[in-house]
Amino acid sequence: MKLFNTIDAQSLNGDNLVQVSKDTLIALRSAGEGLALKRSNIAARQSGNYLSRFKGRGMEFDEARQYQAGDDVRSLDWRVTARTGVPHTKVFREERERAVLTWVDMRPTMFFATRGAFKSVIAARAAALIGWSANRQGDRLGGLVFNAETHHELRPKRGKSAVLQLVQQLSNASQWQSQHNEQEPDAGNALARLRRVAKPGSLIFLISDFRKLGPQAESHLAHLARHNDVVLFHIHDPLEATLPERGIYRVAWGQRSSSFSGDKTAQTHYRQQFQQHSDTLQQFSRFPGVHYLNCSTADDVLEKLQHGLRTKRR
Repeated sequence: MKLFNTIDAQSLNGDNLVQVSKDTLIALRSAGEGLALKRSNIAARQSGNYLSRFKGRGMEFDEARQYQAGDDVRSLDWRVTARTGVPHTKVFREERERAVLTWVDMRPTMFFATRGAFKSVIAARAAALIGWSANRQGDRLGGLVFNAETHHELRPKRGKSAVLQLVQQLSNASQWQSQHNEQEPDAGNALARLRRVAKPGSLIFLISDFRKLGPQAESHLAHLARHNDVVLFHIHDPLEATLPERGIYRVAWGQRSSSFSGDKTAQTHYRQQFQQHSDTLQQFSRFPGVHYLNCSTADDVLEKLQHGLRTKRR
């Protein structure tokens, strides 16, 4: 949805406002490399204001061997046990690098702004900054970039090439806004795909406005947070929180256009709906390992990430 009386035609054609180029995201390398993801304390709001520490390195399956006295029964390999008739346990080894995964929402609702840049552009900037930070710190970078019809899965790998691959997908995705659907699917399928990609010990950034997450969203998040750190990076536009003063406003969605006028009752109801949406996202932080950060389209993305992931010296 575009509010025509707040964004002029010249701005709509500008890079880094409604779409973002590969060069622009590459230029964020220096800023991203200064963003610390290791040994960090989440400064985001959580239940009890608890500040949790990233879990860090993950554990990767190595082999299955016969159960020995003292083994953790939670590590039993039930498939091998059933096949052989003898209890077997899974043996894990520590991964050499942690996986940092960026789950980037590019569905139609992300192509909107009345101030700053489109939510899709903010999402691309945030993901690029995180990617450059992961590269600098020697972590493996991967993730998922998706819209209503398409999913681009990036398997975690190390090095500059992983960041450039992500940057290319983000730049391409920022031009998807022409693909508007009458019925937009929820994000449940993208969350399910992420569950299959994420290995224990990963640091996962979910970057979205979190519209239409789907009925299984809470289950997906609980599963991801069980063995990973999950950051909900909530992007929103100021107009989504509060309607403008009473008046007649023309809006557009895809090829359709309409107008609305807001009285005090409508404004109150609208504001309450947004607050309920934000409260729901923050309630997900009751799961250990889930953290909530929010960013307006008018905010500085780097500052928001620095504040939310600020490093405290030991």
